[in-house]
Amino acid sequence: MIEAAPATASDLLAALHARAFPKPWSATEIAKLMENQAVFALVHGNGAEAQGFVMGWTAAGDSEVLTVAVVPEARRKGFGAALVTAAGVAALVRGAKSIHLEVAEDNIAARALYAKLGYEEAGRRHAYYAGEGGSIDAIVMRRDLPRPTV
Repeated sequence: MIEAAPATASDLLAALHARAFPKPWSATEIAKLMENQAVFALVHGNGAEAQGFVMGWTAAGDSEVLTVAVVPEARRKGFGAALVTAAGVAALVRGAKSIHLEVAEDNIAARALYAKLGYEEAGRRHAYYAGEGGSIDAIVMRRDLPRPTV
């Protein structure tokens, strides 16, 4: 089950982020982000059962996925797709017309997932990520959000 993460969930989200990434965000960094009313976080599961989360923001008709973190043992089971889809719904409810994200050029699995979910390459940020063998470009991907019809 995916549900909104309360502002008090920064420790849980930081723990999930640390399991998902080699350079994780701290609980303090996550708590600071969540102080902003434009930011939202959605978590899949709760407590010890949590498998991952997505964090984003929405403002002025646009939205951005800031991070998607899925713990290693839960990958390739649909949790990432569910979280990214839920972020799109959350953005739409908050008035966004589009949503974008950035992903490391060499993260082929994530790029394929985002493309499957309707995201298209919209730009590139040269040498955006620091990698072990040097810097890596960020691929900016975006998609329009469906507008409800009456």
